[in-house]
Amino acid sequence: MKKLLSYSIVLFVLTIILLLIIPLPEAMVDVAIIVNMSLSLMILIITMTIKDALEFSIFPSLLLVTTLFRLGINVSTTRNILTSAGSSGKIIKAFGDFILQGNVVVGMVIYMIIVLMQFLVITKGAERVSEVAARFTLDAMPGKQMAIDADLNSGLIDEQEAKQRREKIQREADFYGSMDGATKIVKGDSVMSLITTAINLIGGSIIGIIQSGDTIGNVLNTYSIATVGDGLVGQIPSLLISVATGMIVTRAVSEGSLNEDISKQFMAQPIAMMISGIVIAVLTVIPGMPVLQLLLVSLGLEGIGFYLYRRIQEEPKLALAGAGGAGGTTLRGFSPDLDMGAEEPEAPKPVSEEEFFKDVNNVYSLLSVEAIEMEFGYSLIPLVDESVGGRLINRIIIFRRQYAQDMGFVIPSIRLRDSSGLNTNQYCIKIKGEEVAKGEILIDYYLALEPENPEKEIDGIETIEPAYGIPSRWIRPEDRELAEIYGYTVIDPLSVLVTHLSEVVKQHAFELITRQEVIHLVENIKKTSPELIEEAFPNFISYSLMQKILTSLLKEGVPIKDLETIIETALEAISDTGLPVRDVDGLIENIRTALKRTITRLYCEDGSMKVITLDSELERTMVGCLSKGERGYYLALSPDVLQSLINQLTGQLKKFGGLSQSPVILTSQVMRVHFYRLIEQFYPNVRVLSFNEISNNVQIQSIGSLTLENRGRMGA
Repeated sequence: MKKLLSYSIVLFVLTIILLLIIPLPEAMVDVAIIVNMSLSLMILIITMTIKDALEFSIFPSLLLVTTLFRLGINVSTTRNILTSAGSSGKIIKAFGDFILQGNVVVGMVIYMIIVLMQFLVITKGAERVSEVAARFTLDAMPGKQMAIDADLNSGLIDEQEAKQRREKIQREADFYGSMDGATKIVKGDSVMSLITTAINLIGGSIIGIIQSGDTIGNVLNTYSIATVGDGLVGQIPSLLISVATGMIVTRAVSEGSLNEDISKQFMAQPIAMMISGIVIAVLTVIPGMPVLQLLLVSLGLEGIGFYLYRRIQEEPKLALAGAGGAGGTTLRGFSPDLDMGAEEPEAPKPVSEEEFFKDVNNVYSLLSVEAIEMEFGYSLIPLVDESVGGRLINRIIIFRRQYAQDMGFVIPSIRLRDSSGLNTNQYCIKIKGEEVAKGEILIDYYLALEPENPEKEIDGIETIEPAYGIPSRWIRPEDRELAEIYGYTVIDPLSVLVTHLSEVVKQHAFELITRQEVIHLVENIKKTSPELIEEAFPNFISYSLMQKILTSLLKEGVPIKDLETIIETALEAISDTGLPVRDVDGLIENIRTALKRTITRLYCEDGSMKVITLDSELERTMVGCLSKGERGYYLALSPDVLQSLINQLTGQLKKFGGLSQSPVILTSQVMRVHFYRLIEQFYPNVRVLSFNEISNNVQIQSIGSLTLENRGRMGA
């Protein structure tokens, strides 16, 4: 029985095909018509209650099945009308009598209006919307894929969530592509209904006059009732399916069900209701207008609009009262900090500050400096406060885990707190007590990153994306899907905040690796390689030297996850040169060479790495300009030559604008560290690599070169 049910749809389709061949008795035709109407009504209701078109992803296939079912019924009813003197069941006769009302001409006109309304308005409109949605959905796929990859790389999502989002994008593309073709079926069904109507009326009338011998008036009356009735029982389900098609393809720009969206968006516009009420009231001055009805509608609109306006005005006050009394986060004064590293809440302070700070030991608590802090304006507290659904802490945990897996460094505790010194929509990020970044977020909007050539411009508040400096717009939630169709990359406010935080942490990670953290990392390696650690520390490698090495690697974006290789390489180099270590730069260059597979992976795509190179004459001249100081060698260039190099580099870096790879400059190992320090103050995110740091199986592609334009004196 269970196996038979699994093939029920197959049996249903086969039955439909038999309707095209086998004549059905009138009672069975009535049952088929009732089933058809019920199924069409159910489909329409489903399309109006779903929140996402993919919740009803079988709709394109279902559209084909229902159309085939309707055509099968149409063939059966036409056969009965032509062979049974216009009789094809009680439902068809009832519909025909109800519409005609004894007047054939009026009844036929009403029927034609219904048919043409469906064909020219609903079906044609749904077809056009499906076509546009399919094209824009496919065009927006690359941008959506890039957004997913960016979220995955920054640790905002894990691999499983990224896979689910990619699958959803692919399903959306397949769905709207199928809908584009399925709407052609609806259009063809409407055309076919007109053809069968003509066949029933003309063919039936000819057959009736020739075979029955009845008068022309009686024949026309009989077949007119049958034609209109048959047309209606086919057109009503077809109309429902056409409306359902239009409903489901327009769900792309909706957030909830149709009922939720209409209620939410209409209730958000009380001013429009009140203005409409005034305009309706003005119409009463026109002579002959129904004054009572106009005044009733006008008063209703004014009353509803005024009520909604008052409610909208009171919502911020209620939210403020709720936030102040919830006990989750105090908005001003002493606020309970949300510490990512704390396992237990802090002990409550005495009521009086004076009493607390009478103890001199308590004053020392004011001297501590947090490694990372985030401060928020009042409006952003819901993003942080878990008691009201805030997810910022969860997202930071995901980022911390991802960064530890990628870079081998555990981000320290992040202190989250509200601040009265910021605007309500602002936030700031501090590293060791000093502000390093600030941004502003509109919590009820989405951020749309502008593409190079958008299909159309979306309405919104112009801004700059805080993490990467990309021109963007804050758009309303209801415009989100439309913006993606136009090619924008749309990001929710929480993701904007977490992305900015993650980029700031990555840029300043080298400042956060303390001596204590170095000891923790070394002790962690000791669990798997105790002999190596015992030999290296502290006889050959001090924790101070290890901190310098790891700081230098992190500053240039090199992962320190392979700490065992780093320690082994350092130990080998120090064993060869002896103590004390005088050339720390040379030691770090040896370690970078040992990590060349890791470094290559960061900047290599499909076995190829695009780089900017240094002209051989420029590099030889720069080697000659190396000067020795108290802290080792440094590159001494004259200001005009330095300006020339920076100007050239500015132009060359533009070539990486359309590439997904980070900018890379390739030099010799001797010049690498010196050239990096030279350009670091101008372009801190540009990576300088040496030939020794690139794996042998990688194809190097030079897309630009820096040359010695100034032939004058190089030295300062």
